Amino acid sequence: MKERQVKHIVIGLVLLATVISVGIIGYMILEKFSFVEALYMTIITIATVGFEEVHQLDNAGMVFTSFLIIFSFGLFVYVVTSFTRLLVEGVFRNFYKDNKVKKRVQRLSDHVIVCGFGRNGRQAIIELMDHKKKFVVIESGKEMVDKIRLETDYLYIEGDATQEEILEAAEIHKSSALITALPNDADNLFVVLTARQMNPKLKIISRASEEKSDSKLKRAGADNVIMPDRIGGQRMAKLVIQPDVVEFLEYIMLQSSDDVNLEELSCESMASCFINKSIKELGVRNITGANIVGLKKDSKYIFNPNPDVILSADDQLFVLGDPRQLSKLRELLEKGEM
Repeated sequence: MKERQVKHIVIGLVLLATVISVGIIGYMILEKFSFVEALYMTIITIATVGFEEVHQLDNAGMVFTSFLIIFSFGLFVYVVTSFTRLLVEGVFRNFYKDNKVKKRVQRLSDHVIVCGFGRNGRQAIIELMDHKKKFVVIESGKEMVDKIRLETDYLYIEGDATQEEILEAAEIHKSSALITALPNDADNLFVVLTARQMNPKLKIISRASEEKSDSKLKRAGADNVIMPDRIGGQRMAKLVIQPDVVEFLEYIMLQSSDDVNLEELSCESMASCFINKSIKELGVRNITGANIVGLKKDSKYIFNPNPDVILSADDQLFVLGDPRQLSKLRELLEKGEM
């Protein structure tokens, strides 16, 4: 944001308007000029264009004109050059877009805050967009902010994500999650600490580079800590040992596909007729075609749960199927029937 430059221009314009007003009043009093004549004399004097005076000036008028030139010339040149520079640099355009984005951010709720527009941050944004999740990016680097501003339609805030006022501007109190993908672990730690204090219910995911940072970030309040180097190394080794397994799982879990998706469904809004009933009694596979491949019960994960497992409203289902099958399953869980 170029608010400082715009502020300087506004101050310069106010001072210039004051000088013009003084010039008009001075000529009207000293030389008895009409308002139009006084305005004309003031403008040509300030601009030093060299046009002829409206009337021959007396001594008082010439002294007044001399002081008017001294006090106004530098100011006039400053305002004109600064205004031209702003237009050339596109600051007005950026200022307009920044204000427009700011108003859109203020209307956000249940959104994700992404701190950092590096490789990890950009990849997180792609995934959020694939799932149609609202988000806002916080980035401090000027070049990165310009890239976001000019090349995308993302919502963004220029600033340091470790500062409370920046997180406040990102509407952290109304957000559902925060992803901090800054390159420095110490910065990520500050973001986690600040964000957790400002919104205790926020889900926080942090990036980490150093092994020792993992536990520190979790103690600071991060729900999950991702180490890209470790994950990358593990994946490369798995591609050597079990290449087809890795590619199959990646196809299901990481790639957007119209053929198959793995989704998490909450039982919180499940129809009362299914509460305390077994998976078998739901008849998920027969009715919808989707498969329940996992279950989270009492903070424990169960892979390929037994059909006799009893469901409760606190459980989370992990379901595999195509978009049509998953849609049918959601309808079944919510309504109790198809």
